Amino acid sequence: MGNSYAGQLRTTRFEEVLHNSIEASLRSNSVVPRPVFAQLYLETEQPLTQNGRAENNDYDDEEEEGSDTNSPPLPYQMKPPPEGSCTTDGFCQAGRDLRLASLASAPLDVPPGFILVGVKSQSLPDHVLVCAVDHRFLPDEQGCNALLGFLGNCMGCGQQGFRYFTEFANHINLKLSTQPKKQKHLKYHLYRNNNGVLVKGAPICWRGHDCRVRQLESNLLEGQIPVEVPPPNVTHQTISYTASHVDQVSLVVDASHSVQNGCDPVPPINATSLNQAGSGRATTTGLPANAGPPKKRHKGWSPESLSTNTVSENPAKPSPQLAVPQISNGARAELETLLSSSQGSLTALSVPVLSVIVPDQLLQTCRLQPVVFKGHGPLPQFTGNTSDTLVSSLLHSCYLSSQTLPRVYQHYGPSPIQPLSTEMQILLTVYYLVQLGPEQVPLIEDLEQIFMRSWRESHLSEIRQYQQPQTPATQSRHYGLEVPAAVAGVPQHLSLPPQGQQPLTPSQLPWLAQLAASSCGEGLIVLGEQVKSLAQGLQLTFSKLMEGKLKNTSYVVIIVTQPGQETQSCVVVTGKHQCRALAESMFSPTEGLKEINQQLSTAFAQELIQYCNVLGQDGDVDSILNSATFDAIESSPVTNTQETSERSLKNTPSPKEKHRQKDSPAANSKDSPAGNSKALRIKDRVNSLKEICTEYFVQWREVRPIQLAVARKLLSHVCAIADSSTQNLDLGSFDRVSFLILVPPSEVTFQQTVFHLWSSGVLRELGTLDQECVCPRDVERYVVKMDGSAPAQIDRLIQEAHSNSYTLYILIHDHAHWDVSSATYSGSDCGLGLVDQLINSRHVRESPNILILHVTSFPFALQTQYTRISPYNEIHWPSAFSNDVDLYHERTRYFGVSELIESTRTGGSLPLMRYDSSFESMATALEERFPKLHSAVIRTIVLIQHYCIALMAASGRINSSHNLHKHTSVETLEIVQSLLTAAQQCPAHHGHMVLLRIPSFALAAWAHQRLSRVRRRLGLEDSFEIILGNPNHALNIGQTFIDRIKLWLKIEEPDWVPRTYLELEALPCILILSGAEPLGESLPRSLKYCDLRVISCSYLQRTTLEQELGLAAYLVQTESRPPQNTGPRSDSLESDAEKLSSSENEDDEGQESGNSPLSSSQQTQSCFDNAVVDPLLSQSTASTNVKKGSTDPMPTVAQPQTQPVPQLSSQSHPLPQSVQYRSQPQCQKQPQTSAASQQPVVPSVQTAQPTVPAMPQWQKSKSSSPDSRSSSPHLSCSWARGLMRPPSVLLPRALYDIITASDSSGLPRCTSFLPHISVAWASSFRPLLCKMMTCTEQSLYYRQWTVPRSYHMDTSNRTENRCDNFHPRRLLLSGPPQVGKTGAYLHFLGILSRMLIRLMEVDIFDEEEINLLSQAEGVQYHQSNTHWPKTDVMQTMPFDYNIHDPKYEDISAVYCPGYNDCIERPQIRQEDVYLRRRTSRIKLSKYAAYNTYHHCEQCHQYLGFNPRYQMYESTLHAFTFTHLLLGEEIQLYFIIPKSKEHYFSFNKHGGQLEGMRLPLTSDWSPDSIKSPIFTPTTGRHEHGLFNLFHAMDGATHLHILVVKEYEMAVYKKYWPNHIMLVLPTFFNGAGIGAAHFLIKELSYHNLKLERSRRSEGRGPGGDVWPFIILADDSCVMWNAVDLDAHNDPVEHSVSLKQVVQHMEACPDITHYSLCGIRKWSSHGLTGYKQMGPFSRGHLHDFLLLNVDRSQNVQYDQNRFTCHDVDFTLRLHSAGLLLCRFNSFSVMKKQIAIGGYRAFIIKTKMTDVPTSVGPSQYVCAPDSKHLFLATPAQLLLEKYLQHTSQKLFPLSIKNYAHPVLSVDCYLNLGSEVTVCFVSSKPHPINITTTGLLFSGLLLCFADSFVTPAFLKKFTFLKGATLCVISADRSSLRHTVGRLELEEAWRFRLSDEFQTANSKEDRPLFFLTGKHI
Repeated sequence: MGNSYAGQLRTTRFEEVLHNSIEASLRSNSVVPRPVFAQLYLETEQPLTQNGRAENNDYDDEEEEGSDTNSPPLPYQMKPPPEGSCTTDGFCQAGRDLRLASLASAPLDVPPGFILVGVKSQSLPDHVLVCAVDHRFLPDEQGCNALLGFLGNCMGCGQQGFRYFTEFANHINLKLSTQPKKQKHLKYHLYRNNNGVLVKGAPICWRGHDCRVRQLESNLLEGQIPVEVPPPNVTHQTISYTASHVDQVSLVVDASHSVQNGCDPVPPINATSLNQAGSGRATTTGLPANAGPPKKRHKGWSPESLSTNTVSENPAKPSPQLAVPQISNGARAELETLLSSSQGSLTALSVPVLSVIVPDQLLQTCRLQPVVFKGHGPLPQFTGNTSDTLVSSLLHSCYLSSQTLPRVYQHYGPSPIQPLSTEMQILLTVYYLVQLGPEQVPLIEDLEQIFMRSWRESHLSEIRQYQQPQTPATQSRHYGLEVPAAVAGVPQHLSLPPQGQQPLTPSQLPWLAQLAASSCGEGLIVLGEQVKSLAQGLQLTFSKLMEGKLKNTSYVVIIVTQPGQETQSCVVVTGKHQCRALAESMFSPTEGLKEINQQLSTAFAQELIQYCNVLGQDGDVDSILNSATFDAIESSPVTNTQETSERSLKNTPSPKEKHRQKDSPAANSKDSPAGNSKALRIKDRVNSLKEICTEYFVQWREVRPIQLAVARKLLSHVCAIADSSTQNLDLGSFDRVSFLILVPPSEVTFQQTVFHLWSSGVLRELGTLDQECVCPRDVERYVVKMDGSAPAQIDRLIQEAHSNSYTLYILIHDHAHWDVSSATYSGSDCGLGLVDQLINSRHVRESPNILILHVTSFPFALQTQYTRISPYNEIHWPSAFSNDVDLYHERTRYFGVSELIESTRTGGSLPLMRYDSSFESMATALEERFPKLHSAVIRTIVLIQHYCIALMAASGRINSSHNLHKHTSVETLEIVQSLLTAAQQCPAHHGHMVLLRIPSFALAAWAHQRLSRVRRRLGLEDSFEIILGNPNHALNIGQTFIDRIKLWLKIEEPDWVPRTYLELEALPCILILSGAEPLGESLPRSLKYCDLRVISCSYLQRTTLEQELGLAAYLVQTESRPPQNTGPRSDSLESDAEKLSSSENEDDEGQESGNSPLSSSQQTQSCFDNAVVDPLLSQSTASTNVKKGSTDPMPTVAQPQTQPVPQLSSQSHPLPQSVQYRSQPQCQKQPQTSAASQQPVVPSVQTAQPTVPAMPQWQKSKSSSPDSRSSSPHLSCSWARGLMRPPSVLLPRALYDIITASDSSGLPRCTSFLPHISVAWASSFRPLLCKMMTCTEQSLYYRQWTVPRSYHMDTSNRTENRCDNFHPRRLLLSGPPQVGKTGAYLHFLGILSRMLIRLMEVDIFDEEEINLLSQAEGVQYHQSNTHWPKTDVMQTMPFDYNIHDPKYEDISAVYCPGYNDCIERPQIRQEDVYLRRRTSRIKLSKYAAYNTYHHCEQCHQYLGFNPRYQMYESTLHAFTFTHLLLGEEIQLYFIIPKSKEHYFSFNKHGGQLEGMRLPLTSDWSPDSIKSPIFTPTTGRHEHGLFNLFHAMDGATHLHILVVKEYEMAVYKKYWPNHIMLVLPTFFNGAGIGAAHFLIKELSYHNLKLERSRRSEGRGPGGDVWPFIILADDSCVMWNAVDLDAHNDPVEHSVSLKQVVQHMEACPDITHYSLCGIRKWSSHGLTGYKQMGPFSRGHLHDFLLLNVDRSQNVQYDQNRFTCHDVDFTLRLHSAGLLLCRFNSFSVMKKQIAIGGYRAFIIKTKMTDVPTSVGPSQYVCAPDSKHLFLATPAQLLLEKYLQHTSQKLFPLSIKNYAHPVLSVDCYLNLGSEVTVCFVSSKPHPINITTTGLLFSGLLLCFADSFVTPAFLKKFTFLKGATLCVISADRSSLRHTVGRLELEEAWRFRLSDEFQTANSKEDRPLFFLTGKHI
């Protein structure tokens, strides 16, 4: 005992010391352990540091990373590694990699009971080594229960069973100079995140025991804080405010639990997924002594040995048992649980540290409820009066989010970029709090931006390095991620030190923070060096609060920086205003309303009401009201008002108040409504019909141009969905539109939508309602309120959609941002989650005929990372103006939120948006007096009291001895005065609306009751109405006012009542609008004041703020503004002209002048009403000093005659047609007098400054008309003047400051707030919104940077780790409030219906047949009901040479004996023929042919969607045959799909195509067509009607498309399941004649092959079917005449199958060579009646060709035009039988694209214009001429058509002397008649005896044309000869062979050639004259 040690008793137990001594002796080979007794009792008393820790410890277990302990390290010599083993750092001795970066994704085998642990090595400071350790040898989350010893496995080589950590350290190559200790090197828990990657988790808590005991010793020695160690509490709860983040590295968001907005779920209690401390470092906490089994060497453990750079990267997944899902913005109900467990953070479950006693009576004493913001480190336990204190983890969540680096910086492995340190976060927080004003509330959004800016500035070079390799697309995706220019609230010089400088140390933090706080005096106090723990600082703060030492302090920042400990911090909010705002923000909106309802019935609220009723020396409100009737009789109301005003002016002490009272409306009121109320009521009852306001009008509003543009944009997006390759919408399969509109559960919104729907006429347009005048009740079934009745109506729509597959259903979700809650989180709140349950149901999503349209003014909640709406399906409302140019000629300008904000930034007059400083000061004083009452209760009671007093003061019924003006604010007084006097100025008592927004239903009901009572006591029941706007109830209006509205609108229906706010136009009223948020109610244009002074300031989301301000949105006429008066103006009669030029500041500074928005609302209103003041009158009366008592004020409102009348509706909300009424504004003219005599009240020159620069169009005026009109006050309607100005908005001061402030980008700060309560920021490292961003770019911004919360309906919209799971049939229409979205989407329904009808319709050529006079009337060859023609009768029937097809109206007539062409044909230009052809729009029948845009379910297999075969699976087959006319073999190609190969026969050996299989003539099947169908086509791969599935009515048929070689690929792409015949290459430039020639010859060749094949026994015997069908590619429908009709024949639609089968079934059909049908016409069956059911004549477009009988007559392969006329004439001349079935007709669709007639004549030189005339089509041989790149035959045909008057002058209009054409028909123009004759043997020609011909045409004359044949015909003298040959030699040979020179005279200049070069083989022709 006689040593120098003080004998201090150590706190370690004897057993632990014994174990430590034994282990030290075993492991150390040079140092002898100290005796156990000395360790227990004889330790030297060491000097203590501030935290009670000895500065010298003999055994310091922590020597790494700069530990400054004085104890020397234990010398240690590691065993040498085995020979040949690996010694590389990071690898085990077996050579396997152990680094976490290498094993992160590798599969690891962890034995049961073992966990993965991270090992730190001094040689690898940037890496963590992975090992597996038995969890029994590791401490739990409280630092306890670790067994002595070690048991671990190597995760590299897999070696197991290391019993000693020393041995294990050697194996993993730690290379230590000191003895290995598991406490020193086993650092972190490792776990796998959601992506399966192994990451570093929470630090292993080795220090829990010893450090806590030393802290307790130190605190006990100082005697500061009592020791209370309650048991650990595992319940965690936090409060959220305005913003947080969701970790982008590993999102911990699932369907049931997520990281909420400030909510910190508790990690599961297990060793494998422990979480780390909130600051990213190990949390040093303690336990009571002797709390666990002995552990190895605890003493001397230094907390500072922990890594100071550890960052929380991957928070553990929350425990399902402990995490509480949060639906609201905060949970006030569970605060008590939070207070008892205040360390609610993303940390491991640690034991609470020292407790803090909350003093009793804290709230009563300090009159505030302090809010403790958890910062870094765990908060102590709160005990005592915990209900008087609130704890929030909002700041802690902000810290965590700012320490999670964006994912872009983690893809590159180890990075020099590090997050902000703890010290820098605290210092930046202090800087931010310092710059806040005394009334400002801290916003997390600002603090997050400060953190991000500081971080970016400190790592600017590294950030640019990482951004440099990104592509431009990636940079645009991340918006550059550049450093913002400035962030509100942070000094520009404050940033992190550069990388090369010394970082901020914990020892520097306290004095730097105190230095920053010194600039604001007592506003912020920093407790740093004087406190040793958070508990001590909190206790000291509460003590000072109780002592009243923090009255002027708003914030107390507690910083604990003890050596060897982590820096800890918290912030205590002690400002009364801030505490109240933060406390109320912890309520969710629903909880806040519930709290208000409860408080309203408490004694505190009643006490407040009684307190406000007392007016001091002036008595109380009730007693004054009781004397109202007596006082009203005693004195004149005007006198009372003026006396009251004068007295109030005398009693106001300051010049500012004097100026305010001078400007009050009461001071200038000439006529008070109360004094004349009795007369008014009598007047209403007696002379109501006589008093008509001539300025009142209600105008029907058509769809505005911008609404039409938006509707068309919607339609284009729908068409884009249909045109996409995904085939998610088949518009071609729908024939009608139905819809359902979903609206929020607001009765007014419901009736409003019904009203719009009824008046729009959409239902009649859709064909839903047939009645012309229908009651609105009938359309209510198309509008659904999202309440309990909605599911039944949605289910009904789903059932209809399933049963009516041809109807497209549009589900319109209006006000779509209202309910975005998930159905699983709907809870008990009515209506929440209903949208998700119905719209996102599987039935709606999977229905192919249901299209969803979301409509909202605030789309942010639908624009998240998991949105269901594609960004390509968003439609944003366009801007109507660009550089002050009215793009849509609207003549209106939208006045919305941005314009309201802009009005606050201009001087000259009062802004439209402002706050009421008098009201704010009164409310603030009462908030301090009643701290337990919700601010909404206080503000509402105060405001209603102000309205009541203002009514009493303005009514004139209160004795002037009561000085009431000083008990209300000037703003409220002027609102009431304007309301009362507006109706007095109009003979019909039109007035204004005052909107009073009170969110609480209970408060709104109380306010309505209170105001109604005051109004009744004052006798003002007939002056104005007070309306309670409850969304759950219908409007309730007094009968007096209903009668008044009916009189205005001329409604005679006795039971009519207004159901919407729009129908209250011009009604003087106060509308108390209740509800947590507006639900889409539109307000009338008579809205003058929008009083938002009692809305909540707690929920600062962008949607919440903008939808409240959206109530004041307005459409203002732009062309009605005079040149200079742009400021707002009121009704002017109650205003003084001097007031209009004044501006006052009501701030507490007491300034007399300035640009503050605080003033009377008269300035705002007056400038706007001045919009209609005559400019000359305004300029001539610029006096600014008009006496207040002026008895004859000149009215200021006049409407010039040239002024356009403003329209009623600003939101495109028209009135019904039944109530349309309009009278032009009529004002009585008054003579212009001098300004001095009249003393008009006009604005001065000083007030003529523009108030809103965004609206310069308001100022434009063509001229100053001298014919300006003004009227007396009683004849001027204040309502009419008010139409020209937007309403004024009154806001709370706090909201006003937030909304009017701007961020660094120039945008209002509210735009950077969280966009919606149901979403969260994806990361704090996000850029700010840019001022130049478009709506589309903003959408992309929110889609990247926001994620839905767990209770958002889009949270579950993730499949297979994909975030772009868009619904294909979902659109989003967004636009500002009240801009006209309803009218736009209703019009969209109309044009969509018209488009579907248009898609179901087709333009059919509708032309009457021509040349019908040639038929001999009265001759009937067949009975009208004959089904098939008789062959013998048809042979006796004369051939009709006349052409009846209207498309050939412009060609040469074919001469027919006995036909006299007496019809004058007009001169027709060929290029006009196609354009002038008449068409009719016909609805497609079910038997129509379709183009490629049609793809219904029935057509899938037909178009190639056969499950047996893959799409595009087809084979190319060559087919060769020889033809004599061509002189060579022809090789064709067939493209045959696998599914169509059964129509062909192939060689068994090589698979060579042999031919098409043909049926027998005797074969017949009701479900098949025997004739192959050939359709030649060019240029119509998309528009050709090749889909014959419906036309064939499902019958099997062989359809072959005949295409040119260069178009083969594109046709194959669009028609993969069609057989194609590819023409040879030399036919690429050929015409339709070549295609028909090749089809016919190929078919005949195939017929011979098929006959040969059958004769060889390869098939059943019999005659092969010889017919084919040649169909035009524009044949769309077919019709048949009802032959059995008793009356006139009727034509109806039939299928192509029926037509073909009828013709194929005709008896003796094989006797006919060619059959056809007539062309359809709507002009009746004229041709059918004249020609009978069958006729012989020309056939076109749809032909049934017998290739066997017509084998000797071929199509002319060179022809481009009139080839069918030529072929028909040659068939008839060959004696073959033709028949036209007149009982059938074909409809041809007008297709403007492609076709064989669409040949363009162009030159061969590209630089020469292609417009050449017909005269240039030919030229002299061997001449220099412009050659054309056009086939020679086409040039010849076009030349003969257009120049026949020069070539055959004697033939012009000379039907009796036609041109003789031998063996061919060529079109010589409509004025020339052609007589066709055949030179073939035994021809059938017309009799030409006695016929004189005016010309002769010989085209390629063959050997049958001889001189003797030509001598049979007689020609006129001077007749023209034209001989055409292929070359000059054959031309001369023909002339010589036919001996033409004997009768015809030729000249050298009469020889021509087509304008082709030699290589193009021109044609030559020679002309001559008959001698």
